[in-house]
Amino acid sequence: MNSHAMNPITEDDIANFLVNTPDFFARHAELLSAVRLTSPHGQRAVSLQERQAEMLREKIRALEMRMMDMIRNGNDNAILADRLHRWSQTLLQTRDARDLPGLMADQIQSQFMVPQVALKVWQVNEAFSIEPFAQGVSDDVKSFATSLTAPYCGVNSGFEAAQWLAEPAAAQSLAMVALRAVPTAPQEGEAAPAPAIGLLLLASPDGQRYHAGMGTDFLERIGELASAALSRLH
Repeated sequence: MNSHAMNPITEDDIANFLVNTPDFFARHAELLSAVRLTSPHGQRAVSLQERQAEMLREKIRALEMRMMDMIRNGNDNAILADRLHRWSQTLLQTRDARDLPGLMADQIQSQFMVPQVALKVWQVNEAFSIEPFAQGVSDDVKSFATSLTAPYCGVNSGFEAAQWLAEPAAAQSLAMVALRAVPTAPQEGEAAPAPAIGLLLLASPDGQRYHAGMGTDFLERIGELASAALSRLH
């Protein structure tokens, strides 16, 4: 009995044969022009060479899109870096320490186009304790800020600190950054970051502007710079 009848040749058999017999088409060059494939852009039949050309064009288009994304991201990062530089300059040029919290929030709002920004600082020098930025912070909010090992980004689920904003009801998503007198990363042997001495809020009416999956590196840099500048209040 014919063994092929019992074990018919499969597509995998054919594929394996062609992969393992690279000189097949060299010995049957006429097949290259005779093979017809279905085009992915319709049901018309195209030659093997045409199909390969289409595949190359698709790869080129995909690479072009990735390149454009990289260029766009690079431009966005350059713009952010420039704005951060201008913001930092403003903080360094502020002579009166009591003006820092308000100016810091205003500049974040204008430089980075954030709809609402609020900032509170505690454990300040007695000379600044009567300032609005040093009042109205509950122990719960202080504990929450200390517990943040990274900026919180996500939906506003009724956070107490959101009441610091001019329009709390308009804050659909929030970014909250803990401010600390020392770097946020715990040193070797420490179990947790240092206690927070302030909290920075960025709020948007867009529920997706600040979300759990977004990167927080830039917010962390903002927090570190803000913490360093606000050390003048202590």
